[in-house]
Amino acid sequence: MTNTEAFAGIAPPRHPPTQFAYETECKQVLEPVLLQLLDKAEAAGWDRRKAAYALMFLAAKNV
Repeated sequence: MTNTEAFAGIAPPRHPPTQFAYETECKQVLEPVLLQLLDKAEAAGWDRRKAAYALMFLAAKNV
């Protein structure tokens, strides 16, 4: 599976970024992708908690 295929299922937002529903919807859309990524990291031998921490660190760098 390519990176493009992995993220092909992410739906576009239905609300403008200024609405509270935008953030809620974003979390709902990204959660399955995040869980799949953590599953893949764990299957490859990475500790799931440490992988989640690494993702939090990487996400914070992009804020």
